[in-house]
Amino acid sequence: MNLLKSASLVLCLVIAGCSSNDDKPVEVVAAPSPVIDAAWLDGYEPRLRDALKDSHFELERREGVLVVTAPVDGSFNPDRPGMLLPVTLGPLSRVAKLVEGDEKTAVVVVGHADSTGPTDLNRDISRQRAGAIAAIFRLSGLKHDRLRIRGLGSDMPRASNENEEGRALNRRVEMVLAPQPTLLALITQYSEAPAKPTQVAAAEVSKAK
Repeated sequence: MNLLKSASLVLCLVIAGCSSNDDKPVEVVAAPSPVIDAAWLDGYEPRLRDALKDSHFELERREGVLVVTAPVDGSFNPDRPGMLLPVTLGPLSRVAKLVEGDEKTAVVVVGHADSTGPTDLNRDISRQRAGAIAAIFRLSGLKHDRLRIRGLGSDMPRASNENEEGRALNRRVEMVLAPQPTLLALITQYSEAPAKPTQVAAAEVSKAK
């Protein structure tokens, strides 16, 4: 996805004092464009790689951002979707400390699932997983103005859901790191569709992706 193009199309609609009987003009304000800082990318990438050394996490450089991907398999308890395995705590803590110590950097934690099961359940579980990782960043001192969470369920697959290998790739949590001025554009890019309230039985959750 082209972050520059998608963000440039985003508009914030501010409607002041409108009633059902009035047709007052709508003020249209363009959202800030994302910031692509090549110096930030060049300086941050090796530090992230060092923090992730000897872990099973992936690091990818995309347009203007750095993305750390935690595969669900091997990172989360298969019986409790929101519980991280101990093996993840070291590398996650190092990444969280790296971000917390740099006031110019923000992160959006995005949970993803495969397409197996109900859409609302997938979205809920993906948000639980994103929340578990975001909790590590909060414990390191990162505040809300530099940390956001999204649970997208199966809305943004990176592989086919037709086979187990593809589904395993789609079950993931991404930590998207970027200069703080880019945070609004990232939040817009990863905006999640509102999920309908649902009650999930414990048996369903235990079988979740």
